[in-house]
Amino acid sequence: MSTTARTGVAGGLAGRACAWLPVIGVILLAAQASAADIGSRRAAAGINGIFARAERGDPRAETMLGYMYYTGNGVAQSYAAAADWYTRSAHQGDPDAQYLLGLMYDKGLGVDLDVIRAYKWLNLAAAHAPRGNREAYVRIRDAVAGKMTSDQLVIGQKLAVEFIPTRP
Repeated sequence: MSTTARTGVAGGLAGRACAWLPVIGVILLAAQASAADIGSRRAAAGINGIFARAERGDPRAETMLGYMYYTGNGVAQSYAAAADWYTRSAHQGDPDAQYLLGLMYDKGLGVDLDVIRAYKWLNLAAAHAPRGNREAYVRIRDAVAGKMTSDQLVIGQKLAVEFIPTRP
């Protein structure tokens, strides 16, 4: 007697479906691996695009690349490399890079700890930040100012006033 005759049509289909489970599993795994490969190729292409734009001097790409190095997202984590890319962008006047670079100077990550430079960059970031970021940037700048002597604060303000953005 056949499986279908003993268990009915539904039972026979269930028996055949169970036989196909290992094959379906292999197909699903292959599809997932293919999707992961496509995703990693797209990610690599995106990273390469950011690198290319940053190398050409695009300040937004430089800031993005700095953040990637800071977090280790898509590249090997390196505070020194992050500081380098933030510095390039900050010198072009990007307020986000100025803010992030100021934080690095405040903590001594990838650069020597330097509250005067931290204040300079944070002050510039606060002055040029988009409306949505300005309040947070001012709050951090003021927190750094609270760690400084009055002489250090005067020097930091002078450096910020004398800053002129440069283009590569």
